[in-house]
Amino acid sequence: MPEITANLVAELRSSTGAGLMDCKKALVEANGDTEQAVAILRKKGMATAAKKADREATEGLVESYIHLGGKVGVLVEVKCETDFVAKNDQFRELVRDIAMHIAAASPLYVSREDVPEDVLEKEREIAASQAEGKPAQAVQKIVEGKLAKYFSSVCLLEQPFVKNPDQTVQELLTESIAKIGENILIGRFARFQLGE
Repeated sequence: MPEITANLVAELRSSTGAGLMDCKKALVEANGDTEQAVAILRKKGMATAAKKADREATEGLVESYIHLGGKVGVLVEVKCETDFVAKNDQFRELVRDIAMHIAAASPLYVSREDVPEDVLEKEREIAASQAEGKPAQAVQKIVEGKLAKYFSSVCLLEQPFVKNPDQTVQELLTESIAKIGENILIGRFARFQLGE
């Protein structure tokens, strides 16, 4: 087994934001393989986030973001469990990043559960008409695929995060819950664009 050096642990900690002992344990479990250790930490973070998801988030921040010389503006409400975390720089940076993402990506809804049924039905009809003439099972898969693509373009939590397109906004939240240690929810947002 390769030696787990302090430098290796420090590198993993700086790239993931996980605790020192968690990084060391992940490296030991991964036999010194940094990529595998990152995967272990991400799985652990998701498990931690899942445990915290049921906890009530009644504190938080409302953040504003103005872009393009005053042409685009965003207000977003992001909730957490305590006012201590709401005042934390890491949480504030997360909220600013989410507001900036909304300005850039123009989502219409926070999650797929927020999409009105009539809008969903219309999207289903469009997708089905585009798949006309294909076998029934294929039509259903095509409709599901097109709906998934629609959700990833209009639902904030499913959009690729503008600062790191390899992760969705939901994955960013999950990662932040694991780092900060509290449940974090996006309550609501409003995006304004001059002339719209």
